[in-house]
Amino acid sequence: MKKTSEMNVVVVGAGIVGASIAYHLSCQGARVTIVEAGRVASGVTSTSFAWINTSYSAADPVAPLRAAAISDYRRLETELPGLLIQWTGSLTYGTPEERNTHATDEKRSPVSRTQALVLEPNLRHPPAQASHAPEEGAVDAVAATRVLITAAQAQGARLLEQAQVKGFNGTQDKVSGVKTTQGTIDADLVVLAAGTGITALTDALGYSLPLDASPAIYIRYTSPPHLVKGIISNAAMEVRHGNDGSLLAAEDYLDDTVDHQPEVIARRAAEAIKEELHGAVSLDIEAACIGFRPIPKDGLPLIGPLPGIGGIYVCVMHPGVTLAATAGRLVSAEIVSGKPSPDLEPCRLDRFR
Repeated sequence: MKKTSEMNVVVVGAGIVGASIAYHLSCQGARVTIVEAGRVASGVTSTSFAWINTSYSAADPVAPLRAAAISDYRRLETELPGLLIQWTGSLTYGTPEERNTHATDEKRSPVSRTQALVLEPNLRHPPAQASHAPEEGAVDAVAATRVLITAAQAQGARLLEQAQVKGFNGTQDKVSGVKTTQGTIDADLVVLAAGTGITALTDALGYSLPLDASPAIYIRYTSPPHLVKGIISNAAMEVRHGNDGSLLAAEDYLDDTVDHQPEVIARRAAEAIKEELHGAVSLDIEAACIGFRPIPKDGLPLIGPLPGIGGIYVCVMHPGVTLAATAGRLVSAEIVSGKPSPDLEPCRLDRFR
């Protein structure tokens, strides 16, 4: 492994995961080039509900990564004053996830109906019992990605937008650079952090990545202010306010029929929110779109060298926003030091072989 200051790393993908990796690598002296097929944060990052949700069950192999998410984001806040995170806490009830994690997650505590109303005074139907995670929060994922990219550039990183990767340089078993629509870039290591776009890149190398593109619907409403104080997730809705006061919601994708188009889902979701919250008298749709989340076949992150092919490192996961800060720290340390991180062992790609 070359000395850090001599290492050339190409990071493919300028979403929040790629941005975090690029920032952390740059801080350790690596020479980083970020290659993005579109614009910064123009992929799934732009359609993320962006809840820093650290809930997990006792059987979760990557529980340490989730557990570290809040402290890593707190660290980034101190390093990057422009990074704005809403540490509002979350209130969850009536969902399978809440029932599965409530008993095992020490960061969540049960609250009564009275306590739930203190936390969220506008609830029309407060539950008899809910689960409260006071340390959790949410981030404007697009703004955070831009902050990370700018900070990486301040450390010497180079950003190429509208630069699509067309192929790779090197031999059959060792990559030495990428061919893009803006030219060829030599690299000691190429990090693939392009979300669902990674599968086409690994296919070009003869490796079939076990990764699915899972659709979800992201909605933004113009709404009355202060409908919710934090993040609410129940059987009827998942909502929070954005930094600009808009109300954000996440809904499941059903299919592509007329009755399940994003605008139609958004209108139905608005009615459900009005039924759940006092004061939600008007909810005008600003945006309703489908985002494709990269979800590995077994649900665990895919992080590490591509088996059988040198010079390629993969980093893709769901939830990407939650794990981005921690993944950036661990991945960069692993790349720079050449020493595998024990925390990333459950994420290795060779588990599928």
